[in-house]
Amino acid sequence: MFRHASRIAAAVLGSAALVATAALPATAAGHHGPASHHQVRSAVVLGPIQYDSPGWDDHSNRSLNAEWVTVKNTGRWPVNIKGWTLSNKSGHTYRFGNVRLAGHSQVRIHTGIGRDNRFDLFQDRRDYFWDNTDTATLRNDHRRVVDFESWGRHGHGGGHGHWGGHGHGGGHGH
Repeated sequence: MFRHASRIAAAVLGSAALVATAALPATAAGHHGPASHHQVRSAVVLGPIQYDSPGWDDHSNRSLNAEWVTVKNTGRWPVNIKGWTLSNKSGHTYRFGNVRLAGHSQVRIHTGIGRDNRFDLFQDRRDYFWDNTDTATLRNDHRRVVDFESWGRHGHGGGHGHWGGHGHGGGHGH
């Protein structure tokens, strides 16, 4: 009886090892999926975007700061985004300083001048950053695309590069 039980146990363990070995290539192949196409899966993503400040575009600091992009950490663990960049399709870029996003937190990046804090960062620009037809691209410190969002004629508010939607404003015509 004991010999019979040990043969069954050996057969079960052998089958489990075979299944685990067969599963390895599929897991490794999945690792080279969407992330290899210049986009990295990350807990840090773009959130709501207000690319057109409400009211008149009078270039006042108040109007410039009403234009913003939200960067969210959807994960549980903090992430330091020092060296990460946020850019538009014209190539203008904002580089993050030593910014630590706590788990499940977010920060807004405003276009105008202001004092940075844990909820709001300021690009300190004197002109609008986002256009009617534009793309916000978030890259990590290795210059890999982490997330992007397009809007306007070609993007029409629906072109996003991560798993989830965004809120949007109108757009500047400059």
